[in-house]
Amino acid sequence: MIVSVPGAELFYSTRGEGPTCLVLSGIGTKPYERMTPPQLSDRFRLVYVDLRGSGQSTGDPTALTFDLLAEDLEAIRADLGAERTAVLGHSIWSALAIEYGRRRPGSVSHVITAGAPPRGDMAWLMAQSTVFFEADASEERKQVLRDNLAALPAEASPGQSMLAQTPMRFFDPHFDAAPLFAEAVPGMGLLQHVLGSLTRNWDVTAGASGLCVPLFLAHGRYDYVVPYVLWDGIPAQLPDATLEIFPRSGHQPFLEETDRFVSAVTAWMAGRG
Repeated sequence: MIVSVPGAELFYSTRGEGPTCLVLSGIGTKPYERMTPPQLSDRFRLVYVDLRGSGQSTGDPTALTFDLLAEDLEAIRADLGAERTAVLGHSIWSALAIEYGRRRPGSVSHVITAGAPPRGDMAWLMAQSTVFFEADASEERKQVLRDNLAALPAEASPGQSMLAQTPMRFFDPHFDAAPLFAEAVPGMGLLQHVLGSLTRNWDVTAGASGLCVPLFLAHGRYDYVVPYVLWDGIPAQLPDATLEIFPRSGHQPFLEETDRFVSAVTAWMAGRG
């Protein structure tokens, strides 16, 4: 489906039945359609959204602000005929899901995140990630990472580099993630903008009292890209935040511990209207 908004045409696809949940993507909808399990679409109408300037959506990605993001997602919600919607963000897209909830508490019922960073400062995040990996990862996991990085070609693409980081991203350091991203449409302009100017100074605790929408934070115990320990003490600073650690997951707990993820999210939502 296509929704026209000022300056862009926004694409979304849908799957499942039940309460509406927007799933944000900057790499095309297909990877997240693969990674979100059927058990989730048995409970929700999942709406996979290509953010402006990515996937099949048009528009200038550098024009995106949190306010414009909220307007874009409101247009999709209206097109769906949904009075309210949940929103799911993975990794850095979590920051956008959180800010949509902050700006539209009347439209957003719940914010669900997976592998969310508490801050958008990528230099800080990479430094913290490296420290945690060196202190916590097994020698086998470290060796697999070294071998993967050594095997990269000199001009490795961002996708190749990401796949080489599998030991940092998945519970199973040998997991073959390539099929998940086979139909990815990387919106590099959007990604650079989001990782750069849009979230560089973003901090989930800034203006915490204004984040009144219930927030679910799913984190894998073996996520070395965004370590769960970075959230120590932070949920208590937010009005309504729940942190759930998935003991056999990395950066994608919805894929790696599907049943546990679906049960945890549905139970949490049921307790919050």
